[in-house]
Amino acid sequence: MEDSKMKKHVAVVGAIQIGFAILGLIIAVVIFFVMNFARSQVGGDETAEVVLRFLSVSLPILFGFLATLGLVGGIGLLAYKPWARYIVMVVAALGCLNIPIGTLKGVYTLWVLLQDDTVKLFGNK
Repeated sequence: MEDSKMKKHVAVVGAIQIGFAILGLIIAVVIFFVMNFARSQVGGDETAEVVLRFLSVSLPILFGFLATLGLVGGIGLLAYKPWARYIVMVVAALGCLNIPIGTLKGVYTLWVLLQDDTVKLFGNK
């Protein structure tokens, strides 16, 4: 009985991870285009161009990498892959820094994935 309850929680966590990962990928693309547009509008200020060039590359890579980890981890959770539990725990811990929504999502995710019944679900595979 408890297994089916935790299976529902794991499915919810997987769906949340996939949803937020897709949103994160969209945000990464938007940041890339906005920063490149801003860089084209700077004019002759070399310092601003260097900073915007750095940000227009590094921020989308960071957001895209974390979103990809969340997407892969969320899909793996839905398939009850043991490695996915660890990936999602890392993504959730990093997401706790994103106050308030990321904190709520991260705390819930960590609570679900650290339960003994959840560990047993992933340990049988």
